[in-house]
This record gives sequence, structure tokens and C-alpha cells, in this order.
Amino acid sequence: MFLLGYDIGSSSVKASLVEAENGQCMASAFWPKSEAPISSPRPGWAEQDPSQWMEYLGYATRELLSIAGWVDKKDIRAIGISYQMHGLVCVDRDRKVLRPSIIWCDSRAVPYGDKAFERMGGEWCLQHLLNSPGNFTAAKLAWVKENEPGIYERIWKIMLPGDYVATCLTGEACTTVSGLSEGIFWDFGENAVSRRLLDCFGFDGSVIPEIRPTFGIQGQLTKEAAETLGLEEGTPVTYRAGDQPNNALSLGVLNPGEIASTAGTSGVVYGVIGSVAHDPLSRVNVFAHVNHSTLDPRLGVLLCINGTGILNAWMRRNVAPELSYEEINLLASEAPVGSEGISVMPFGNGAERMLCNRNAGCSFHGVDFNRHNRAHLLRAAQEGIVFSFCYGIEIMEQMGMKVDRIHAGLANMFLSPIFRDTLAGTSGAVIELYDTDGAAGAARGAGIGSGIYRDSGEAFSTLRRLNLVEPFRQNECRAAYELWKSRMSF
Repeated sequence: MFLLGYDIGSSSVKASLVEAENGQCMASAFWPKSEAPISSPRPGWAEQDPSQWMEYLGYATRELLSIAGWVDKKDIRAIGISYQMHGLVCVDRDRKVLRPSIIWCDSRAVPYGDKAFERMGGEWCLQHLLNSPGNFTAAKLAWVKENEPGIYERIWKIMLPGDYVATCLTGEACTTVSGLSEGIFWDFGENAVSRRLLDCFGFDGSVIPEIRPTFGIQGQLTKEAAETLGLEEGTPVTYRAGDQPNNALSLGVLNPGEIASTAGTSGVVYGVIGSVAHDPLSRVNVFAHVNHSTLDPRLGVLLCINGTGILNAWMRRNVAPELSYEEINLLASEAPVGSEGISVMPFGNGAERMLCNRNAGCSFHGVDFNRHNRAHLLRAAQEGIVFSFCYGIEIMEQMGMKVDRIHAGLANMFLSPIFRDTLAGTSGAVIELYDTDGAAGAARGAGIGSGIYRDSGEAFSTLRRLNLVEPFRQNECRAAYELWKSRMSF
């Protein structure tokens, strides 16, 4: 018995096949093999053709089934979907896409979200929506309404990327509370789609699809979709979530105080709290987690740091281009904790939300030409990334979150002993590193939604932990962190 998970990213679509009984990922495939194109017809715009997601999904599925040639398609019992968050897909009554999807990194809607924040009142927005409308899906729809009225008038339903993929697979248009919250449509005070937001933007509530549970039957594969993918008609889609909530699920992060983290080009810290709360300065985003309910609240607090792996890559290109990342880590380890007084601010990849949308830029502090060498610089860069993570974790702690464990996949910056040891030492948290990814997590989610697993405990009982990093050298790490904070001049 197998479970199929999809991860619909802006770079590629990944498919993973998990054996339900032992939780082992039997095969994976992704498409395209080079990064998927993003169209930017104007500065700050970012669009993708939703039909391409389905094309990539088809290629990835067929490659997956070819790799796992021994698997009978009838033994694939459920499908789960993870997807890039905050995008907007507009479809007409025939479920045809009316315009390219405005995806997560498109910034054109910022003025619309800011204006709505003022009109509805900042305090009301943070108490009810838990965020500013900002640049999220609702604000993107407002941009379409004003700038493309002919398209807006033809809209039957609006969808997040995962909603659209599920509709293509099942023929049913539906969404989830978690999805609506990430689009900033959900009123946590009323536990309903926000009437005040709809009225503010002048939206007809009929454009919101039917709401289904995150875990549960969300439709079944149509004959057409099954034939295209090589799967069994009627296979149920039983789980769907945005990529960051799904990444947390993939790492078994479901309860208050637990944190999931990724550290690729940018970095994410995603923690779970057990009460409805918000940051008064809106430096982090708060969404309904995959297991949120009115009676048992579970909110995901999302911190995004733009300058993470991209700083490490920049250092490699400009400081040690002849070295591999593994060799860089060895060289950096020659410098002591704290890099003998060098502090690096890793904010050179655009405005940082946790800094109240300041574009602070990257800067180096305390460099002594007679004492320091490139080992110090390389270590200080990684420490600076860690300290930005810890600065964001402090914001989460101010919201009532107690951070004692960080779950992560053994990938990207977490491959660096300096990065993970410094993070454990500075935060005081134990770091647990796992062998999993978003597509495999979506497959496990499908197992929960279909009832194959009794609960999340059973679904993740076989999750394989690869490494455990205990905090040590905490005094040295904290001293370097305090020096780093003292040099923040923004």
C-alpha cells in the first residue's frame, strides 16, 4: 500500500511515493530538470502559467512510476499536495485559467494591501486576520480588480496554486481554512471568511471556493486526470497545504513550542503556538497550521529571512571560489566561536520583514586587517546567518512561544557543522535533523487524511532522525550574539 505526495514549487514539481506501512520513500522524481521559468513583464512582477504546473506534474508522475515499476497503480491509495504559498489563480466557470498566476514573490500588490490595512484599521487587521493584507493573495486579487476589470468580471473562483492543481485532478473546486488564512481571507475572530475584508476590497464572496478539511476527502481523480498521469481513476486526494506548513508537518512539527526550519537561499523558521496571537509590529506572519481548529487552535508563526544561503554562496564566490562548501566549512572551523570579534549582518537580499521591511543591506563589523583572515570572514558569515535566525526566534518568544527543539532536514545550511552547532549553542535548543522532504511529507499527510493512519503520531512514528545536535559552548555563542545585536544600527 502506497501514498503519493506532490510538492508544487515555483522551481519544479516533485513527486514522492511512500510505502504506508514503514514510511519509507520508495522513489522520487521532479520536473523540469532545470529551473522552471518565472515571467517578469514588469519590475517587481512574477508570474507562472498554471497549466505548466500540471504539465510538470505529469512528467514527474510518469517518471516516478517508471522508477517504481514494481508498484501497481491500484496500490496507490491516496494523494497529498504541498504547494507554493500566497499565489493567485483566477478561473472561469469552465475552470479555465483567465491569466497567468501572480505568484508568491510578485510585489505589485503591496500598495493595495497597505491601503486596506489603513482602511480596516491596523489593530483590527492584526487581531482578526493576524497579519496585514500586505502582498498576499487578497491584495493580488485587488490589483486584478482595478487593473484588469475585464478579467475580474469573468472570475468564477479564485484559487491558491494547490487549489488549482487539486481542481485539475478531481474536477472539484475547494480550498481549506489554512489556505484561506495564508491568502489573508480568514477572520480568526469570527472563524469565517472575513466579510470586512471582502467589503473593503469590494469582492463578491462567491469567488471563494467551498471549504474542505486539510485532512480529508477533497475529491477523487477524474478519468481524464488518471489516464494522463498513469494512475487509477477514483484515487482520493486527501490532504493539501502550503509549502511551509507542509514542511513543518513533514518534520513532525504539530504542537506548541515545536519549530521547523529550512535554510536554503533564504531561511524560514516556522513555529507552532496554541493560541490565537499576533506580533504587534507584524514582523512575522501567522497562519492556521495544518491541524488548526476552533476548539484546539494551532497557529503557524512564519519568520522568513531573505539573506541565508545566498550569503554563504556570495562568500564562496568572492572569498574562496576554489573551495567546495565542505572545504569552506573546514576552513571556517579554524576560526574560534565569535570569529574574534567580526560580526556580519546578512541582510543583503532585499527588505527584511522581521526588520519592519527595512532593506538594511549586508555589512561587516570589527574587521582587523592585522588579525583576521578569510577563515574568520567565512565563519562570521555563517554565525551572522544564525544570529538573524535567533533574532527572529526572540520575536516568536515574545508572542508566548517556548523554543526548545528545532526540527530540520539535513540539507543546505544544516549540512554545515558550524551553522547547526552555533544555532544550537545560541538558541539553547536541541536540533533534530531528519531524512524527509515536502513531497514525502505530503504523502504522509494523505495517509492521515484517508484514515490509513489513525493520527499524526502513527503517520510519523517511522520518521527517520539522522542526527541530534545538543547545545554546547553556549556562553561563547551568546556573547558573540550579544555583540552582533549591539552592532545592529537599524
